[in-house]
Amino acid sequence: MKNGFWTLLRQPYEGEDFFLPDLCSPIAVFTLVVLAELMVLIWVLAVPSGSGFDWLSLAMASLFVQWIVLLSAAVLCRLRAWMRRRALLLAVLACYAVVISLTLLFTLLADWVLNQGMLGSPRPVPADLLRHGLIALIMTTLLLRYFFLQQQWQHQHQAELKARLQSLQSRIQPHFLFNSLNSIVSLISTQPDKAEQAVLDLADLFRANLSEADSMATWAEERQLCEGYLRIEQYRLGERLQVGWDVAALPASTPIPLLTLQPLLENAILHGLQPSLIGGDIQIRGQFIAGKVELLVSNSCPTEDARHQGARMALGNIRARLVALFGPEARVEAWREGPRYFSRLVYPVKQPSSILQRSH
Repeated sequence: MKNGFWTLLRQPYEGEDFFLPDLCSPIAVFTLVVLAELMVLIWVLAVPSGSGFDWLSLAMASLFVQWIVLLSAAVLCRLRAWMRRRALLLAVLACYAVVISLTLLFTLLADWVLNQGMLGSPRPVPADLLRHGLIALIMTTLLLRYFFLQQQWQHQHQAELKARLQSLQSRIQPHFLFNSLNSIVSLISTQPDKAEQAVLDLADLFRANLSEADSMATWAEERQLCEGYLRIEQYRLGERLQVGWDVAALPASTPIPLLTLQPLLENAILHGLQPSLIGGDIQIRGQFIAGKVELLVSNSCPTEDARHQGARMALGNIRARLVALFGPEARVEAWREGPRYFSRLVYPVKQPSSILQRSH
């Protein structure tokens, strides 16, 4: 285990999320400034003063510490790309070297100013160098430890999110497997070309179902999968299944999570059309308006089924996936109006191209 640890330290860091955050970002700079000022305040308060709070010491210490913090952040920001290509141990040592070197440099500069008699009597340089160097060492260690723990927390959060998405997707399994196999068997002797197409459609569906939980596809790819699913069901239901598409307002390149529409179609058939002896129809309407994708699926359903209960699990799974991938603005709604059941999903897409590039 010890050898493995040293091997890890000697290897270049792999992955997009480097342990050292981007210290050039406004949020990082603001955080460092606030933390540094809090440390200075604690430092000044810890020094006893008989004449009350020493505002001059606070001002001078703030000036001293903030210069070190801001310059260290700037240097580490410029060195971040270089450190990512080096061994992890070398990157950590570089962080220590930058912060401690700047601390010692500013200590010497402050002593030079004091020796000129500009701000009071000078203080012994060796004691200041040792004290400030140790403080810089301790604070750098604490910050690097914090960055490491934050990175580990992000890894754990992403792993938990991915596992949750995978669990949600694994529940969205096609329940028509055995019926599809029976349909394929019956087609082999009479219509072998349709049997072959059904096998290909079934393979595409299960290949998509086994993909990564957060995989994104284009609307064209999702529609192709759904059309394959509907073809398989058409072999079984025949004229009892009628489908209408009204999706001209939805661009083919629009990003959509894999197997998002298919569960809605599956529930429409399973709980709407299949129980009826005469079957029914499914209508799919899609549009992209004001940076939001809207998909509406409506289907006829038996008049005695007032709540269409079976669709609730699929809708809950789709809602959880969309919220995890697109944030709280994503929503899934369902309602019934007379003899028809409606399912609608809406989610924001601000930069479709970047989403697709990141997922692929």
